[in-house]
Amino acid sequence: MTQEVRIKTLNIDGRDVGARHDETILQVAQENGIWIPTLCHIDGLTPVGACRLCMVELAGTKKLFPACVTRVYEGMQVITQSERLNHYRRMILELLFSERNHVCAVCVSNGHCELQDLAERLGVDHVRFKHITDKHAVDASHDRFVQDDNRCILCSRCVRVCSEIEGAHTWDVMGRGVKSRVITDLDQPWGESESCTRCGKCVHVCPTGALIEKGISVAEMHKRRQFLPYLTMMRREDKK
Repeated sequence: MTQEVRIKTLNIDGRDVGARHDETILQVAQENGIWIPTLCHIDGLTPVGACRLCMVELAGTKKLFPACVTRVYEGMQVITQSERLNHYRRMILELLFSERNHVCAVCVSNGHCELQDLAERLGVDHVRFKHITDKHAVDASHDRFVQDDNRCILCSRCVRVCSEIEGAHTWDVMGRGVKSRVITDLDQPWGESESCTRCGKCVHVCPTGALIEKGISVAEMHKRRQFLPYLTMMRREDKK
């Protein structure tokens, strides 16, 4: 027996669009070619609303809502671009740049970094906030990969892809606030992890230069994410 697909009608930036009842604002916007900035979100992984860059306005409320985890409803009116939203988005990016070491000129992901791309697109060319100067150790204990927490933005993509796609559960987040960091197993060096399968999926979903391949020089780290939609589709087929 097939499940009935319920259709909702909503308005995004003055355009009437249709959507399935189980879709989020971000999914509907992407299907209709409407750009909403994201960093923690990536198609194929469970959305978590961590970065807050996809916040949108809804008619009838002053609150802002994360588009990646907000389900659509009939008659919803969404605004994805406004001066208020751009102000908050630029501020979020500035805070990310101020929290750790994101010096693009010496980064292996320079020119291939989602954080850098968003800064350019949203016009963030300086940071007004005081930089946090805490330095994190670089973990090069793995034979293939390197973890540099100084460039991590805590998007948790690596945690989710390792858990949801690879099934290894190697990564997790430890600590709170600015003291948070991504760890392997029980906070041991990556190279000593017994659960890591060395698949590299975490490296290639990382939006910055926090997880990289060894032997890569400045501006040479290209992320390859083509595997993710395919593997996600295959896992869904297996569950049917």
